Amino acid sequence: WRNEAISVDILVVDDQLGVRYLLDIVAREVGHRVCTAENGLEAIDAVRSFRPDLVFMDVRMPLMGGLEALGIIKSLAPETDVIIMTAYGSEETVSQAMQGGALCCIAKPFDVDKIKEILAGYKWKNPGFRTNAAGG
Repeated sequence: WRNEAISVDILVVDDQLGVRYLLDIVAREVGHRVCTAENGLEAIDAVRSFRPDLVFMDVRMPLMGGLEALGIIKSLAPETDVIIMTAYGSEETVSQAMQGGALCCIAKPFDVDKIKEILAGYKWKNPGFRTNAAGG
């Protein structure tokens, strides 16, 4: 039994360095492990080796976009949750992402507090993350 904060393995996929850097900092700040990728192809390789619990992935990236990578990631690792990030939040994109198995979609640019909120809520989403703190 270990008395420590719950840590989640997170993969951040975005072709913009600033977005990867920001999400990396925010997630590490609250104790999570982070891996980053620049496009969908790198994301698939990372999922194979890193097996993240949670992926934050942009839609529009070179080589392979987020929606295409989403389908492959969900077939490789169905238990991995994927949050799609998009600056072009069309209903069609959101609909495709949700049909493809995304946990949710968030609009870019996003608020750091929104990311912290997602991470805080995510820890308790998965029964495997539950602790005995609640007397259970």
